[in-house]
Amino acid sequence: MQKAITYSLHKINNTVNFGFNPIDYSSFKFGDDKIAKQYGTQLADGFIKDVLCKQGNKQQIVVISSPYSFIPTATFALKNHFVFKLNRWLAQNNFAVVQETKVHRTVTYKEDYGELCAQQRINLISNDSFHIDKDFLKDKILIFLDDIKITGSHERMIFNMVNNYQLNNQIYMLYFAELVNDTIHPKIENYLNYYQVKSIFDLDAIINSGNFCINTRIVKYILNTPAQSFLIFLNNQNQEFINQLYDMALGNSYHNIDNYVQNLNSIKKHLNLNTYKLV
Repeated sequence: MQKAITYSLHKINNTVNFGFNPIDYSSFKFGDDKIAKQYGTQLADGFIKDVLCKQGNKQQIVVISSPYSFIPTATFALKNHFVFKLNRWLAQNNFAVVQETKVHRTVTYKEDYGELCAQQRINLISNDSFHIDKDFLKDKILIFLDDIKITGSHERMIFNMVNNYQLNNQIYMLYFAELVNDTIHPKIENYLNYYQVKSIFDLDAIINSGNFCINTRIVKYILNTPAQSFLIFLNNQNQEFINQLYDMALGNSYHNIDNYVQNLNSIKKHLNLNTYKLV
């Protein structure tokens, strides 16, 4: 395997100045596609200027978002806009536009990853396994994209997968932001994640913004909310969102996680009742 090159747009060296607005970042993590567009475009601009313009390599590029099972992560939305911006530059310069593929993962968990220390993250994610289509990737440049690098545990899992599949591609690990000061506790990730979201009711503005893109984080957060608050929240949502929430949760097998069963049953009853009223 060739040595991977890491590129991050923002380097987090302190807990005050991040280089980006934590309010925006928190909204992005809970599904604000307007911010995802801003971040993806900025990351593409930086990568083109700092890397692609200097290398002149015409190999096919494959962009791979952070691993997920059924529900995409927040990075998936960022990836879309990263690819849109990158494709415009590639086409303008007569290069092949981006191809995409997916890293499949086998395990989903209820733990809040951003709250864990480095060792806890390794212990949790080591139960997972990542899979990719090796033949599709042959002789192509691989860009593994994620929103933030904190301890590097996800990156190590990617490298394990790369080694297991004996990939010898040129590899870039791209991040919107990277924690570069190891004296800062990894919990800084949750500080950023929840900067704007203190309760389930803070989600209303994001969901009803007209720029909402559902992701794993918001689904898990909603399903993990105490039943009383959850029911109030549920009754304030439209049927389209409730159906999407339920379908996404089932797709990720969240109905098999004890912590989520009560709220999922409430969604099911709500949908059945609504169907009965329509009939």
